[in-house]
Amino acid sequence: MKKWVNHTVRWFYGYRYKHIQKFMEQPESTQLYWLKTLLQTAKHTEWGKMHGFTHIKSPEDFAQSIPIQNYESLEPYIDRMMHGERDVLWDGKVNWFSKSAGTTSGKSKFIPISNQNLKYCHIRGTWDTMTMFYQNRNDARQFELKSMLMGGSLHSFDPYPKTTYGDISAIMIKHMPWLGRPFFTPSFEVALLDDWETKLELLAKEGTKNRDIVMIGGVPTWTVVLFRRILEMTGKKNMLEVWPNFQVYIHGGVSFTPYRKQFEEFFPSDSVSYLEIYNASEGYFAAQNDLSSDDLLLLLNNGIYYEFIPMDEWDKETPRSLPLWEVEKGKNYALVISTNGGLWRYQPGDTVMFTSVDPYKIRITGRTKQFVNAFGEEVIMENTDQALADTCQATSAIVREYTVAPIYFEGKGKGGHDWLIEFEKRPDDFQLFQALLDQNLQKVNADYKAKRFKDIALQKLQIREVPSGIFHDWLKSKGKFGGQNKVPRLANNREHIEEILEFIGQQV
Repeated sequence: MKKWVNHTVRWFYGYRYKHIQKFMEQPESTQLYWLKTLLQTAKHTEWGKMHGFTHIKSPEDFAQSIPIQNYESLEPYIDRMMHGERDVLWDGKVNWFSKSAGTTSGKSKFIPISNQNLKYCHIRGTWDTMTMFYQNRNDARQFELKSMLMGGSLHSFDPYPKTTYGDISAIMIKHMPWLGRPFFTPSFEVALLDDWETKLELLAKEGTKNRDIVMIGGVPTWTVVLFRRILEMTGKKNMLEVWPNFQVYIHGGVSFTPYRKQFEEFFPSDSVSYLEIYNASEGYFAAQNDLSSDDLLLLLNNGIYYEFIPMDEWDKETPRSLPLWEVEKGKNYALVISTNGGLWRYQPGDTVMFTSVDPYKIRITGRTKQFVNAFGEEVIMENTDQALADTCQATSAIVREYTVAPIYFEGKGKGGHDWLIEFEKRPDDFQLFQALLDQNLQKVNADYKAKRFKDIALQKLQIREVPSGIFHDWLKSKGKFGGQNKVPRLANNREHIEEILEFIGQQV
């Protein structure tokens, strides 16, 4: 029976792939359709009336009518929506809100998830992802065996209980189409547990019993924790001994580059695929359509109108943005989105680089607020992830977590970069590891190399090894344990790194 279902789903995905091919072949008209649809749907809302949606006829009109927004500028409107007001940013009443964990900022963000946004963005994005996976793998068995859920949790909004908020993963689990439900584990009750430590333990127990797990998705950090626990409980050497039918790990949220070696040890087989997606609280933006390439296909027919801010505009009060058809390959852009959930010219904080414009494919390069540029070196997360991965490859080391901050000039001293690293497997030669990391960072970032020339402006980066588990303990101390919570990789100040060092001192 299950083989028949999988065969039928494969036929459906083959038919659905035509929908993906259409927006790949007609990107501009697809985006213009969504801009028109979004404006038409929201023209009677408070926001639509305020910004004259009925008079906007072009992308140029749209950009001139609405300034670039951030969460702080939209928060008063979102707060009213959470208290049950209708027709504020989006048509009708919105009952679901995704709590954006971000990194470690104390203030949570609540992103409106309208029925249209849930159905035509997030859920459609999962269909698109699986469609592309089935196109890549003739042996795909996701609708024959079991996939494991690592979701967040849901909560009622006090004092307005009709409003529900939680991780976007939890909202998607709650609204999972009926067709997919028999093929997922654990139970929805376990998947939506609020206590992350209890959830991990129950997931590990389920993982030890069920040999038919074919797929798992989640942030690499927490997936590694789960796999370690399963191997500890079973005494097995790797995860393929536990899950012999395993085919694909779906990941997103942070770069997979530093984790790839760990996962290849968990799954020592070329038959295991690694599929990256770009699904944030604000929308399901992109996914791999070719497993032999690391770039992501931008999903253009998912209820989102995209704009992109060139890097030289990021710090301007009124930055200039480009529509999709004006971007160039190889340049960094800050993402701007307008969505069928009521976000208008909203900047979520992610940066991307286009690797192709026919079709439009991207790489996630970092965050607009996660970089180190204290000395003009313009180091971004893509640089540090790649340099670290290359260094680990050369030294057989494995890194669990890391964070980087500048070392400021003091007196006659030179500036530099301060790395805190938690190792899964420590390098045999720590000094060699440090030297190679500095060299590899110079290879991937010409500005850093120029500043490092003869140590004139910057001294060699310094690494401080931190105790095992310290990053997770620090996140937990801030109420940021589990789910989508992530360690900030880079900062252009020393706020995070000093806080972590102070936390370490308190543990001694």
